[in-house]
Amino acid sequence: MKLTGSQIFVEVLVEQGVDTIFGYPGGAVLNLYDELYRNSDRVRHILTAHEQGASHAADGYARATGRTGVVLATSGPGATNLVTGIATAYMDSVPMVAFTGNVPTTQLGRDSFQEAYIEGITMPITKHNFTVRHVEDLADTMRAAFRIAQSGRKGPVLVDIPKDVTAAVCEFENKAPELIRTVTAYDEEQVRQAAKLINEAQRPVVYFGGGVRSAAGCQPLRDLVYKADMPATYTLMGTGVLDYGDPHNLGLIGMHGCYTANKAVSEADLVVAVGTRFSDRVALNPDKFAAKAKIIQIDIDPSELGKNVAVDLSLVGDAAYILQAILPHLEQRYHMRWMEQIEQWQRNDYKPKDSDTELKPHQIIREICEQAGPEAVYVTDVGQHQMWAAQYLHHTKSRGFITSGGLGTMGFGYGAAIGAQVALGNDQRVVMLTGDGSFHMNLNEGCTAVSYDLPIITVIFNNQVLGMVRQWQTSFYGKRYSNTDPHRKTDFVKLAEAFGAKGYRAETPEQFKAVFAEAMKNPGPSWIDCRIGKDERVLPMIPGGGDINDIIMK
Repeated sequence: MKLTGSQIFVEVLVEQGVDTIFGYPGGAVLNLYDELYRNSDRVRHILTAHEQGASHAADGYARATGRTGVVLATSGPGATNLVTGIATAYMDSVPMVAFTGNVPTTQLGRDSFQEAYIEGITMPITKHNFTVRHVEDLADTMRAAFRIAQSGRKGPVLVDIPKDVTAAVCEFENKAPELIRTVTAYDEEQVRQAAKLINEAQRPVVYFGGGVRSAAGCQPLRDLVYKADMPATYTLMGTGVLDYGDPHNLGLIGMHGCYTANKAVSEADLVVAVGTRFSDRVALNPDKFAAKAKIIQIDIDPSELGKNVAVDLSLVGDAAYILQAILPHLEQRYHMRWMEQIEQWQRNDYKPKDSDTELKPHQIIREICEQAGPEAVYVTDVGQHQMWAAQYLHHTKSRGFITSGGLGTMGFGYGAAIGAQVALGNDQRVVMLTGDGSFHMNLNEGCTAVSYDLPIITVIFNNQVLGMVRQWQTSFYGKRYSNTDPHRKTDFVKLAEAFGAKGYRAETPEQFKAVFAEAMKNPGPSWIDCRIGKDERVLPMIPGGGDINDIIMK
């Protein structure tokens, strides 16, 4: 049958199982939007306030579900507004397909109105990208984009579609979605070597990251931990894979990780690194990281093996399949002395003090956990509140913690929360934690949450400063607070009401308990302005380039 490019666009979306697309219209994509209007019963479109918000929403949708997030923007500034969101997804290996319109093919390269060479701009931050110059190529290009986004190490793909391609006509035939080939192969000899090293270890530690959440399943990691009796620590992106109260769970590792996790890695004789890349926020000094240990690294991306830290054994493939292959070769072990030593170190972990009169970050998060529960999905922006969330949230779902780890994108949270809430439905509780600095960057998406009656609870850790940067200025820059006290007078309660949301304010633990309970009953979006002290710090902290001996605990 003969279809226009715009009709093909919608047909392939449906063919690929896409039920929701986030975006913002403009001249170069008018044909696509006209066809989306005709097919609104097949593909739901969520209109955001800004294209960056749409890209973060597609990202949050993908992280909450494991499915590919989809975003659509017009040419020029619409396309370039997606860049930060695409880079965020790329750094955290999130499957996303971004569609952009462009000027007609005859106008490409002529500095036409709202023209941008988005293929070249996004080349370093996508797994692959395409410009479709002929309508006959559109369907198969879109199919390839969805396949690439989900194959191997997941990530974003961009498809740029000139306007004349969306209007042109060609023959179209539906195809079943291509089966995504998971990397199930592995080297059997390396599997046996890994099992031997684990069986012989006396002080083993598992260190895992977001690759475990992206793998075929998380259970093999848990099975490894229990069978080999290995304490485990994780990166920001691995948060939620192990239960908070699990005795093997050492907590977060790295710059703001707990003392025990960092100490255990420094004293281990074996570190099994799974789905993680030894980033500079974990291996702050690569030459000293796990210096007493042999290191096994398991990752689906061969380019990550030994890239940042030298390893003794590396295995390429999906973490779930490799761990499943290792398990039969493992002996049931009980490292009693090692676990006793871990318990002794845990007595020295940083423990914040409660207050009856002042709002403390850990108390806010504890109350959120008690009221929202383990089934909630928690989304964060970037900054101090993000680290407090990773340290103190008692969530237990592998997809229950959504944050920007690699790029560290301030302003990520609200868009991502919208995407997660749209994906999961309003019966699922989504709580967004942010700071006043991060929230100011994309709070315009409040209108999106209101327009679609999304019951997202936004908890604002409002210290009226740029807290994380100020913390560094306090510790390392002689308290010279250069541009970290913006003196903003924003009244978040009034602003929430202006958007059409519910606004609350809390200054004590009792007030927060009461207003959060009210927000839990609200069928629409809620903002809670939590006033915390500007000198609240994220502890512990290891300075960049340091190790466990440089940890700051007070």
